[in-house]
Amino acid sequence: MGITAILTAASLFAASAAPAPAVDRQVVEQALDQLTSDGGVLGVQVRITDGRQQFTARSGAAELDTTKPVPHNGKFRIGSVTKPFVSTVVLQLVGEGKAELDAPIARYLPDLLPHKEITVRQVLQHTGGLFSYTRALPLSPDGFEPIRDKHWEASELVAIAAERPLNFPPGTKWEYSNTNYIVAGMLIEKLTGRTYPEAIEQRILKPLRLNDTYLPGDEQDIRGPHAHAYWTANGKPSDITHINPSVTGASGEMVSTTRDLDTFIVALTSGKLLKPAQQAELTRTTEVSRGYGLGLKVMTVCGTKVWGHGGGIPGFSTELFTTSDNRRRLVMSATIAPVSGTPRPALDKLLNATFC
Repeated sequence: MGITAILTAASLFAASAAPAPAVDRQVVEQALDQLTSDGGVLGVQVRITDGRQQFTARSGAAELDTTKPVPHNGKFRIGSVTKPFVSTVVLQLVGEGKAELDAPIARYLPDLLPHKEITVRQVLQHTGGLFSYTRALPLSPDGFEPIRDKHWEASELVAIAAERPLNFPPGTKWEYSNTNYIVAGMLIEKLTGRTYPEAIEQRILKPLRLNDTYLPGDEQDIRGPHAHAYWTANGKPSDITHINPSVTGASGEMVSTTRDLDTFIVALTSGKLLKPAQQAELTRTTEVSRGYGLGLKVMTVCGTKVWGHGGGIPGFSTELFTTSDNRRRLVMSATIAPVSGTPRPALDKLLNATFC
């Protein structure tokens, strides 16, 4: 189980709803040290907000076999934390009358999928039954190394899913599928006449002045200060920091910082990016959606609602969570070490320190 999955699972615990004490920075730092000592993490950075107070902390190394510290606000690949950005743009377009949430995707992209009944809402909520193309790709270290530089077209990735039957009838179950957000990216392009990176930049990054966030496309290097990530491939450590992220596209290609992600989640959850009707849809869950709204996961931590998303891409794990009133927030980026570990105890400690 990856760090993202473990953290999500660890978040689903319930405890007393009593007012949380102040975040203990020392406990946070202990949790980070535990992650880098026996959690399979080389380096980690966090940004934690507690009311009007905010601090950053870090542990581990930025590069293997060095003592170089992780940059406090270094850039990193955010993986599936890209999805809330994409969902936000789709919801903006719905608010502008350019799309309808309960209309079939086929109304806007008639030739993309053989499954004509899947709706825009089901794509954003992972309830349409689309096979996740990533399950068909060789994403293990040994399998991915030969294709880490390959360029992927969005249509190629969707085609992998389109040739397979649906996992379930649309609207009857929930199953996370990266194909959904590749489709959402193509929907943005169809409705705006722009590439989805251009739409995200115009509608979110520039207005919020997220100057350290970008969509790299085929750009393999990470701009500016950043920590390196590693895994073991073909029996030896391999620096997996630099890849062609088009393999994830609109489902997970973005690069950002803890500062920018913190700014984004506050703007999103406080209603600065969406009209009231679409804001209500953002975190609306259903009986079958397993706590997933339209690009945000809604969870209960220590009796308190927490909104956010996790992200994983080879070498990087990202977590972004906020309470509904934005008083408590956690942004974490971990770079993976080429050794196994047990991250859950440290992640439980970090969650408790932040939200309990």
